[in-house]
Amino acid sequence: MATDFSSRRDGTAISQINVTPFVDVMLVLLVIFMVTAPILQQGVQVDLPEAKAGPIAGKEEPLVVSITKKGQVYLNDNLIKLAELKIKLQAIRQVQKEKEVFLRADKSVPYGVVMKAIATIKEAGIVKLGMITQPPPTRS
Repeated sequence: MATDFSSRRDGTAISQINVTPFVDVMLVLLVIFMVTAPILQQGVQVDLPEAKAGPIAGKEEPLVVSITKKGQVYLNDNLIKLAELKIKLQAIRQVQKEKEVFLRADKSVPYGVVMKAIATIKEAGIVKLGMITQPPPTRS
């Protein structure tokens, strides 16, 4: 709190809150969040194939299995081996029976690798499996 004795002639103090430091801190925090937000949402880089299907509406945070060009498998941005994927999905399925999984695979990944991932997901007991694609470019 700031006290100003010069503005009153009778000698009583005026109490004022100086909000300038608070505004400065809030602006710095705003800049920090604006810079870090795009970095946090990048995820795994996958070149998706194109399809004309529409988006699927989801209620909760989906499980996404991604396969990169090099054949690396990710479960929600965490690198994982294909053998470990079945164990993790089985543990998740025990907690949430109707959990759905989405598969993102780079279009240059061999068909056999994608099918192994699908078979592993199905072996884990996941019934709802969706494929993520990129919509084709619109021509105007």
